This record gives sequence, structure tokens and C-alpha cells, in this order.
Amino acid sequence: MSTLARLVLRHRRIVLGLWLVALIVGGGATSKTANRLSFDFSLPGQPGYETAKQILATYGNGGEIDPTIPVITLPAGQTVDSQRAELGQTFATVAQQVPGVRVVDYATTGDRAFVTADGRSTFALVFPPVPRGFVDSTGPAIEAAVKGAAPPGSTAVITGFQQLAAGNSGSTTGPSVLLETLLGAAGALAVLIFVFASFLAIIPMVVAAVSILTTFLLLYGLTYLADVSFIVQFLVSLIGLGVSIDYSLLIVSRWREERGRGRSNADAVQVALETAGHSVLLSGVTVAVGLAALVVLPVPFLRSMGYGGMLIPLVATLVSLTLLPAILAGVGPRLDWPGIRKERAISRGWAAWGQLVVRRRWIAAGVAVLILGALLVPFSRIKIGVAQSSSLASAGPAYDGLHALTDHGVGTGVLTPIEILVRGGDPAAVATASRGVPGIVTALAPTGPAWQRDGSAVVLAIPSAETVAGASSNVVTRVRSAVGGMPGVVGLAGDGALQQDYLKAVYGNFPLELALIVVITFVLLMRAFRSVVLPLKAVLLNLLSVSAVFGAMVYFWQEGHGSTAVFGVQPTGAITFWLPILVFAFLFGLSMDYEVFILARIREEYDATGSTNRAVVEGLGRTGRLVTSAALILFLSFVALASSPGTDIKVFATGLGVGILLDATLVRALLVPALVAIFGNANWWLPQRAATVLRVAPSFVVPEQPGRQNRPEPTEAVPSRRN
Repeated sequence: MSTLARLVLRHRRIVLGLWLVALIVGGGATSKTANRLSFDFSLPGQPGYETAKQILATYGNGGEIDPTIPVITLPAGQTVDSQRAELGQTFATVAQQVPGVRVVDYATTGDRAFVTADGRSTFALVFPPVPRGFVDSTGPAIEAAVKGAAPPGSTAVITGFQQLAAGNSGSTTGPSVLLETLLGAAGALAVLIFVFASFLAIIPMVVAAVSILTTFLLLYGLTYLADVSFIVQFLVSLIGLGVSIDYSLLIVSRWREERGRGRSNADAVQVALETAGHSVLLSGVTVAVGLAALVVLPVPFLRSMGYGGMLIPLVATLVSLTLLPAILAGVGPRLDWPGIRKERAISRGWAAWGQLVVRRRWIAAGVAVLILGALLVPFSRIKIGVAQSSSLASAGPAYDGLHALTDHGVGTGVLTPIEILVRGGDPAAVATASRGVPGIVTALAPTGPAWQRDGSAVVLAIPSAETVAGASSNVVTRVRSAVGGMPGVVGLAGDGALQQDYLKAVYGNFPLELALIVVITFVLLMRAFRSVVLPLKAVLLNLLSVSAVFGAMVYFWQEGHGSTAVFGVQPTGAITFWLPILVFAFLFGLSMDYEVFILARIREEYDATGSTNRAVVEGLGRTGRLVTSAALILFLSFVALASSPGTDIKVFATGLGVGILLDATLVRALLVPALVAIFGNANWWLPQRAATVLRVAPSFVVPEQPGRQNRPEPTEAVPSRRN
């Protein structure tokens, strides 16, 4: 790090020029990158997905695409049976006017499952072709065809998972990536102004802008090598904003501290990079390691989020370690005006808090463990799948259409029918076998070219309840068992089959991936802290913290204790399959940032003073305000992300936001210092054999200096020395 600091200071203008070019080119590439992002949710090699691909290849619709459901309600005094021919003609019009769809209804099947118990409403299942974007583009055409041909006096509405997911207003519009980033940046700037009380608040914003736009530039090149999910643009903008500012905050604060101790500007930059810069490098690598869990998954869109996500901390680290010191070496002192806040003395408030935690270490640790334990309880009730239909909309035409059915005896299973692909077998026999499965309302083997083509046929089974998560998808397993051995059955497709595929692909090897990430992180931290206990505690507390966040997500979103009041979203009933792994990947690394910031400073102070208790007080006094401010900035970024219209994005953003606050307050400001005080001298043990392997100096336990162990006192700043 010393060599890098000297290199940057010696070639400051070149560094500034290179990053200026990256800023300009990256700004020009941003819109092009967004246009190249993918909406692909493929699952290569998984049985449900491969069956869905064959259905799409043969019929051009259905498979992995949820059906659109037009619902027609007749006026009082009329019944579906009395208007059967007219209703049949209405749905036939859809097939005629909307190219590429496959339709099944009461008129063509005679199955009463398509009629409500009061006899006044009926529906059709319309399987649309693959949409060009994220939202089904045929929905408006289907709606126009149904309404134009519906019997006089009837009410026609369109429902389905896509329509319900569009929200109460039926619109998918919301704040753009740019607007969300600007909202997050405004909140971050307010926090920075409070922290620095000078024009230095501008510097982290510049670092964030360069980091984000450079990442978009690299992402643009990545799109030519692999499909990159559209979700990555949100991650780059908002997580990039938070991480870049966090790293800048740590380095700039240490630079001010060293200048306050009387060092020259160049020396202050040098020391800031050698100390805070070392923590930033370790944090960036740790965040990237956490995201490695996504890269190894056999799910392309999650893997692309791993690639894109890893770019964020790595680019932010590089910018913070090169551009930031170049700026500080040039205009830093002039921007530190009016210089109201000083960094030389430790924060009295945080030092007092550190004293209290050290004196009452067992009580502090007990309180933190009790709170985290309470949050862990709901985690045991987690259901992984997709959000149930009741959480997608609470008003609007799609909501009304669904309730016109469910209020009169039709189950929500019509939203997630099961398609069974048959080649060379007897479709009618497969339908009969499926119809006898518990949880299946009806099973059909429609005829005609829309359902039987090129030696194949699609059999349709309608479950009583939507197959979105947990036990509700067990009906898919039962149908597969009932028809799997029958001649010609290729496989099952539909939401339930795909959910089972995703669970297997995402979580099948997760324990091994988790173990690998934990081991790599432990080794990195052991080398950085020259300790066995500190990294072990850091990893375990991180896992505890992430698990508590999952419990909070279950309580708030899955069970709905707050989601309705805050966001107007009904209980989701399940956590979408990709959210837990994504939250873990990002939160494991992001929350480790604060662990690194605090423990690195505690280790430095221990090396300088030889007292564990004093090191805890000094470490919290130096980093407490920074960690809290950094967490608040990252939290504000996630608040901006939570303004997106999609429920899944809201769940993701709130999970990360709560996790960051929980980790920076309860865990890092209470449990971590309490445990360091409890373990005492054992914190600093690194045996000779391990040190040799890690190529660092061993760390032996030495007795506490007399009088310091039980009487932690805040001290004046002590000149630091590197480990």
C-alpha cells in the first residue's frame, strides 16, 4: 500500500486524467449498457425448464409463460350456460385477432371448472407467446379482443400473474434507475455534509460518480461475453453509490485525522492509504468473495448478477485507492473549509459508549444475542418460492377479475396451470391420470392444432391452489409421479415445475458454496487481523446477522407484519426463490465492511497501547461515527431502491437496508466490542505455524498493561503504527 501511495502521489495528474476519461466514456456507455441488458430467466438442464422450452419451440407459447386470464361476468338473470355459444365466440375472437396464442375455455371443453359456482362468470386460459420485454406485450391486445366481442351487458376484465404484478394501478412504471440514484445521492450528500461540515463532502460524491460510470463501462463490455440481467443496473447504481461513499468516508476521515496530528498533506495521504486504505482493500475483496456464491450457480441471470456485483466493490476500491488520494493530495486542504469538525480527538460520545460496553460486556452481549435470537425465530418459518397472488395487487381490474372467480368457488390454481408435454402417447389417458391426483381440480387434453402438433400434445392440469411455494407446489410432484411412467410423457412445465427447478439449481449445492465462502473469508481476515479468534468471530457474527435479516424478511413480508402498512402490499406468503441467495451474497460482504473497519482500528490501537479494553474504546471512538454514517448512507440507497414498483425489488431493498442498519448498530456497535472485551488477550493469538502459512508475523498473547484491564479510559490520540 505504501508503494501505491507513492506512485499515485508521484503521478497525480496522470491518475486524474485517466479517471476523467473513464468518467466521460462511462457516462456515454450507460444508456447503451441498459439497452443490452437481458430479461432471461433460463434454467439450462433443469427438467421443468427444458420441457417448457420444448413447448415453446413447438407451439410458440406457454411453457414458462404464465397465462393471461380474461374473465367475463354476465348481468343478473343470465348464466354462462344460456350464453355458452356467445361466450365461446368471444374467446375464439381472441385466438383469431391475437397471433400466436393458445386458448382453452368452457365452450370448447364443456368442463364446469371454467364456470363459477353462481353460474354468471367464466374465464379462459390464454397462453401468450414469449414477450419481447419484461412484461407480456400481448395483454392489451387480448383485453381489446375480449371487450370488443363480449356479450352485451357483460363485464370483461383481464387477470393473471403478470397483470396482478403490475400493481394496483395496472402500471409498471416507477422511478427510473437515474432518479433512484439521484434520490440516494441526495440523502448521502446530506449525511456527508453533517459528517465533514466542509466542502470535503463533495469528494465522496465524485468518487461514487466515477465508480458507478466506470462499472457501467465494464458492464457494457461484459454484455458481449454473457447475458447480464436488467437487475444489475440497479445494483451498480445504488450499491455502487453506497460502497464508494463508505470507502471514501473512511479514507478521508483518516486523512483529516493525520493532518490534525500535524502531518504534512502528502504524509497524511500516505498514512491514510497505509491504514484506512488497507481496510478498504480488504473490505472490497471480502464483498467480492461474498458475491462468488452467485457466480458458481447454474442459473444465468443470478450468475450475471454475481459478475456485475463483483465489479461494484472492486471498481469502488480501485477508485478509492487511486483517484481519492490524488484529489486529496491536490485540492484536499482547500476543500476542508470551514473546518468546523476536527478528527484529531476521538468522539466523546462513542468513547463513552465504548467504556459502557466494556464495563458491562456480558450484559451488552446478552442483550444483542436476545434481540438477534428473537429475529431468528421467524426464519424457521421461511417459505421459498414466489409471492402469492394476494400480495401482488389490492385493487384494480386484475384484482377484480381474480376475485370475480375466487369469491365464487374458483381456486387461485388457474393462475398457475400445469402443462404436460406428451409425444407419441395417449393425451386423454394422461389427462385421466392427472385428474385423479389430489389437489387437481381438472385435467384436459384439448384437440386441434393449437394443442396437438408435430406428433406431440399438451395436456393441461389445473390445481386447486396456485403452485408458488412450499406445500402448494407438492401437487406438481404428485402429478409427475402419476404420469411419469406413462408412454410418451416428456415432462411437466409451469410455475410449480419451474419453482422446483430453481430451488434445486440455486440451493442444491448452497451448503458447499457457503462453506467455501466462509473459509476464504476467514483466511483473508486471519491474515489481515493476525488473529484466529477475531476472524472466526467475524464470520460467525456475519452469519448470525444475515440469518436475523431473513427472519425479519419473513416477519415483515411473508407474514405481512408491516408490509401492508408501509408499502400497501399484502403478505407475500413466500420469499421469491432468488432473493435469499442474493441478499446473502450482498449482505455477507457489505456488512463485513463494518466489521473490518472497526476491528482493523481496534487491532491498530491494541498494537499501539497493549490494552484490549483501551483498544476497544479507542477503536469505537475513532470508527463509531464513521460506521454509523456509512451505514446510513447505504441504507438511504436501499430506501431509494425500495421505491421501485416491483414487490421483489422492494423485498430485496428492504432486506439489505434492514440488514445494514442491524449490522452497523446492534452487531458492530454492541456485540462485536462486547465480545472483544470478553475474549481479552485471546483475541490477539496467531500461532507461528499459521503465521508462516499466511506469510505474516505471528501474534502472541501478552499480559495486559497494569491498571488498564478493568478501567478503560478514553485517551488522547496516540500516533498509530502499522501492524
